[in-house]
Amino acid sequence: MKRRLRAAWRGRRDWFNPTDREQRIKDYVSLSNKLIWQRQASFLAAALLTAFYFDPVIASICYATVFVSELLDQLLGARAEAWDGKDPVVGNRLLKRITFNTVFSSVAIGVFVLSIAVQQTSGGHFTPLFFLFSASLFAAMYNSQLVYILVLRLSIYGLTFLAIAFLDVLRYRPELSSNIWLEVFTIIFVLYFIADTSLKFYKSYQERLDQMRRIQREAERTKAAYEVKSQFLSTVSHELRTPLTSIKASLDLVSTGVLGDVPTTLKPALSIAAKNSQRLSLLIDDLLDLQKMEAGEMEFNFRTIDVNHLVEEAVEATDGYASKVGVPVTTTLLPHPVMIEGDQVRLIQVMNNLLSNALKFSNEGGSVRVHVTATEDRVRITVQDDGVGIPEEARHRVFDKFSQVDSSDIRKVGGTGLGLNITKQIVDRHKGLIDYESEYGVGTNFYVEFDRVHADFVEDTAEPAFKLSA
Repeated sequence: MKRRLRAAWRGRRDWFNPTDREQRIKDYVSLSNKLIWQRQASFLAAALLTAFYFDPVIASICYATVFVSELLDQLLGARAEAWDGKDPVVGNRLLKRITFNTVFSSVAIGVFVLSIAVQQTSGGHFTPLFFLFSASLFAAMYNSQLVYILVLRLSIYGLTFLAIAFLDVLRYRPELSSNIWLEVFTIIFVLYFIADTSLKFYKSYQERLDQMRRIQREAERTKAAYEVKSQFLSTVSHELRTPLTSIKASLDLVSTGVLGDVPTTLKPALSIAAKNSQRLSLLIDDLLDLQKMEAGEMEFNFRTIDVNHLVEEAVEATDGYASKVGVPVTTTLLPHPVMIEGDQVRLIQVMNNLLSNALKFSNEGGSVRVHVTATEDRVRITVQDDGVGIPEEARHRVFDKFSQVDSSDIRKVGGTGLGLNITKQIVDRHKGLIDYESEYGVGTNFYVEFDRVHADFVEDTAEPAFKLSA
């Protein structure tokens, strides 16, 4: 007999996939802990009713036993929550404890219900049967994570059902046509209903677990593919950067005449090569930034920054490009320092992207204006251009990767299509806001907003905050 019990105990682990054991145990314990007050309310209500209508001493003893079983479940829950799922010995101990608690709890509830049935000598056994049916339905709904535990608990409840069913049969030995036998057959039907309901809840949990496994496998494959992509981008970008730097340097030397006079017929070709090498260099830099951003490897050195100085430095950095395209850049700053928390280098990158976009898409004879405005809590930097604007239907892809919005049928300017996406990610890391306002044929106003850092608020300007200059 002992040998059979040991074999059954060893075999119970094959009732479910061992790889799911941690998930099943944690789900079982977590749900059991969450429903403790619902169970206690039901047990207490049953104990109070039986204490009033039947023997209060028996009711108190039975309720105390059930309460002890709940305490054991709570202690088990704390151990299960601390288990990391890696030590199978701990997992086996938890399963043994769950089995013991299940038997203890089920027997306690069964004895409680059976004691009511024994005391109820007339009028059928509606009260104990209803209590037992509720406990069985509760087990069917919330014990489906561990199927052998569910079967064990329902088996004990089923025996209790049958004991109550045949209690009056043994007492009165009625005819087959009596209501007592009708109650017996009804109880058997109820047992079938409970078994069928339990099976449905178990299948539902199994389907959810299978779905979680599929999602986890997909997530692992996606993560592996992402890591390969990131490694590929990083490797290719670094491998391209070194020869590209040499090519650019050589082209600059040839174009400037350092290596000798350049034939007139060769200058246009050299100019095109220089522009394309510069464009390729920017693409590589953007790809590296994007890869670092997505991998969470981009470092941010936050400190207090004066927004006025930030704008001045960014405008100064783009002065050469502004002169090249013939579009002047003007600034309207605040009359006193306005501070934010941010990474100076990354915010300069944000401003450079916004300014270069404004300069690229500005019409000939236009200008780019940079305004700094503030309220008591926020600071806004606006970059305003006189370009053709952004179509409203393109709003959803302005900040997408590899996307460049050009309102004309043919793109007039080059670009990687990564600048605004990287800009948005940097702004998001600063817990800021980036957006734009655009009117076709008039221009576009890109703006970024950040939380202001200050001791006391000082009135900034006589104009309303965030007003855009005409």
